Amino acid sequence: MAAILSCHHSASPATPSKFISPSIPTNRTRFSISHKQFGTLSSSPLPIKCQIQNRQVPFSFLQKGKSFSIKECAISIALAVGLVTGVPALDWSSNAYAANPVLPDLSVLISGPPIKDPGALLRYALPINNKAIREVQKPLEDITESLKVAGVKALDSVERNLRQASRALKQGKALIVSGLAESKKDHGVELLGKLEAGMDELQQIVEDRNRDGVAEKQKELLQYVGGVEEDMVDGFPYEVPEEYQSMPLLKGRATVDMKVKFKDNPTLTDCVFRIVLDGYNAPVTAGNFVDLVERHFYDGMEIQRADGFVVQTGDPEGPAEGFIDPSTEKTRTIPLEITVEGEKLPFYGSTLEELGLYKAQTKLPFNAFGTMAMARDEFEDNSASSQIFWLLKESELTPSNSNILDGRYAVFGYVTQNEDFLADLKVGDVIESIQVVSGLENLANPSYKIAG
Repeated sequence: MAAILSCHHSASPATPSKFISPSIPTNRTRFSISHKQFGTLSSSPLPIKCQIQNRQVPFSFLQKGKSFSIKECAISIALAVGLVTGVPALDWSSNAYAANPVLPDLSVLISGPPIKDPGALLRYALPINNKAIREVQKPLEDITESLKVAGVKALDSVERNLRQASRALKQGKALIVSGLAESKKDHGVELLGKLEAGMDELQQIVEDRNRDGVAEKQKELLQYVGGVEEDMVDGFPYEVPEEYQSMPLLKGRATVDMKVKFKDNPTLTDCVFRIVLDGYNAPVTAGNFVDLVERHFYDGMEIQRADGFVVQTGDPEGPAEGFIDPSTEKTRTIPLEITVEGEKLPFYGSTLEELGLYKAQTKLPFNAFGTMAMARDEFEDNSASSQIFWLLKESELTPSNSNILDGRYAVFGYVTQNEDFLADLKVGDVIESIQVVSGLENLANPSYKIAG
């Protein structure tokens, strides 16, 4: 079971990064862009015109000469007002543009309740296809919803969840074991034994009406489930395209601890954030980051943006906008890398919008507080280098499962411990260190070793 990291409490104007995640206003201009309606949201044949005054519109989302539906018109306004300003919540009373009436239609993009837990997102992102273990996983995750019921009444729902998971494990155990990779089978079987024993312990907790003991035991059980699922992955599941094969690649998962020193916080002195990096779905992006971590690139670097919407860092001192590779004396950049449900390989070099995949669900969505992604130049998909950001904000305009950032920025990990403290970070707080605590053996082509 993983150790729990703690944050230490004490007794007692931001400069925009050169890259954007997803947009920072650099001037105040007025854009007026006409949108032809081609959807079926209204019977009116008239063009819809969106005017955005005194805001810099993020061009990666709103482009001249392109036709949009009413829904996209609303989204463009939402981005201009919400993503550019980074305001945690929007007051539409003073920004009642023409598209305001169609905002509720954003809900049609959401297909079912969104998964917001980073651990669950990482489990579902694994390249496995074993229904039996998923049928154990789901009711254990549903315990979180059951615990939202007040008092000990929640335990009745928890017991139903547990019975469902136990039944699924008993009936599907043979299929689960058969799905384990041969080289990892012994470890997977050991974890299944711990899972069974842990379920019995949770049953006793429920019978004792110990509501406070449920969440911790649930977390332990889900760690066992996640471990079993990882033991089902046999090697790296695909070949990275040839043009990227010489880059640092994370062929699997890695975990890093990021220690941050708070400068002017009356209640916090430092905090360690645990981050799980997913190289199965973003091998180039995660590999680039791990390689930079091993170079100590981020050690001593300040937080450079913290506006309630994202926390961002990675812009080195000087004119460079990213990591300068000593072997070439040029900025090392990586391609935009997005994996979607139903595809074995990531898409490279284009946003999902540019590919016409408007309804595709990304394997690593911007659903969780502390989703980690690469910042890049708005005008160039393949310009990411070293600047990273963590998403904090979720609003009615950037809801999970229909987040406008999905498919436009490369997600490659999630903060899994102490993520709530990301909201306390401010510009000027210092990253003391980032260290790889597991998974470094999954890094292929590490350039930091070549550099010594």
